[in-house]
Amino acid sequence: MTPITEVEGRRLSLSNLDKVLYPATGTTKGEVLHYYAATVAGAILPHLRDRPVSFLRYPDGPRGQLFVTKNPPPGTPDWVRTAPVPHSEDPAARQVVVDDLAALMWAANLVVEFHTPQWRAGAPGTADRMVLDLDPGDPATVVECCAVARWLRERLASDGLSAYGKTSGSKGLHLLVPLEPTPSAEVSAYAKRLAVEAESALPDLALHRMRRALRPGKVFVDFSQNSASKTTAAPYTLRARTEPTVSAPLTWEEIAECRAPEELVFRADDMAGRLERYGDLLGPLLDPARARPLPADRPDRSRPPAD
Repeated sequence: MTPITEVEGRRLSLSNLDKVLYPATGTTKGEVLHYYAATVAGAILPHLRDRPVSFLRYPDGPRGQLFVTKNPPPGTPDWVRTAPVPHSEDPAARQVVVDDLAALMWAANLVVEFHTPQWRAGAPGTADRMVLDLDPGDPATVVECCAVARWLRERLASDGLSAYGKTSGSKGLHLLVPLEPTPSAEVSAYAKRLAVEAESALPDLALHRMRRALRPGKVFVDFSQNSASKTTAAPYTLRARTEPTVSAPLTWEEIAECRAPEELVFRADDMAGRLERYGDLLGPLLDPARARPLPADRPDRSRPPAD
C-alpha cells in the first residue's frame, strides 16, 4: 500500500520507501526523502525557488537507468508550479519550479538530482549569478581543482566579484558568483575570458577547451553552464553516484587546505552537522546586496591559447 502523507496541506503519495537506492551505504528511498525534508529543506529551497528545474532521475538507484526530465513528468500535481522556458527548442515548453516543501517532497519522491539555470523564472536569460565548473581529468582530482579555484577567486576579486565554492558532488568543484542581473550571453563571454586567462596563467594545470585529448592531468574550467539553456547541479542536491554524495558548500579554508580528494567528499549524513556549524555557506548568493556588476569591457589579459 502506498503511504499517503500531508505536507503543508498537500496530500502526497510516497512510494517504495524501503527500496535501497545506494547499495554501497544501504541508503533507502525513505532516507533520501528524510534528507530533503528534515535535513536540507531550509537550505536547498531558497536556491531552487523561482528557478525552472531539470531533473536527473534515477528511480532504481545510480546503478539503474538514469534519464533527464525537463518537461513536467506525467502525473505532476496541478498545484506544482511550472514556468515557460523560452530557450527551449519547443516554444511551448514548461518546467517545474520547486518553490515550497510540498513540491520538494513530490520531486524527491521521483528520486532526482536537482539542476537549475543561472536565471530566475521571472527573467529568463538574465543571469543573477555566474558559475564556473571545475572538472578534473584523471589523474587530476579535486585537489588540482582547489588550486585553480584559488587562482580564480583572486582573479574575480580583482574585478570586484566574490566567489563561493561547493563540491559538484562528483569529482570537481563549482564556483558561484552573485551578479547584478546581466544577460546570460554577457556572463558567458566573461566566464570564457576567465577560463582562457586561467589556462594562460596556469598552463600545466588549467584548460579552457573541452577536447578530451587535452584533459588528462588538467582541470577543465567549464564556462558553458552560463548559457541560458544550460543548468548546474543545485546546492545540497544528492547526486546519482555510488554513495549518496552531496553538492556541498565549502569554506575557502577547506578549499585552501585540501590535500586529498576524500577530504572534500560529503554525504547525506554529513550535512546536518555542517549546516549546524556553518549555516548556508552560499547564503550570500541569495542576498541582493552582495550582487555586483560585471566589469566593463576591457582588453583581455591574455591571448587565447591556440586550439
